[in-house]
Amino acid sequence: MFNNKPKFIQFMRFSTVGLGNTAVDFTAFFLLNLAGVPYLLAQVLSYSAGVVNSFIFNRTWTFQVTRKTNVTEITKFIILNGISLLASSSLLFILHNVNHLDLWIAKIAATGVGVAVNFIGSRLWVFAKNKTITGNAI
Repeated sequence: MFNNKPKFIQFMRFSTVGLGNTAVDFTAFFLLNLAGVPYLLAQVLSYSAGVVNSFIFNRTWTFQVTRKTNVTEITKFIILNGISLLASSSLLFILHNVNHLDLWIAKIAATGVGVAVNFIGSRLWVFAKNKTITGNAI
């Protein structure tokens, strides 16, 4: 997957940030689920809980973006996370409702798909280096 050390280090940083986000996601998901919130709504709410943290740490530490934050970059980040959420929620539904897999196992598999979608999209689209992003600086 990685043909050089910097890409591997970048993925490890992304994974480290992701571990923190995943801890928040899983904790919120299962607390909401225990409180009786339907699991797909719990998925949306718990996933959303880590998005701001993810943006800040992946932008500054993982991908080391130095340009000013702008509306276009934030919009791309939100779109990517929406796609990742849709992919993981769809897989969660299929694995748990259709295939009757245990909710914990389905959640882990869905999270893995979300990580892959998010890393590729972050690296190649949202925080891509050597690309000029237009939009209002924030």
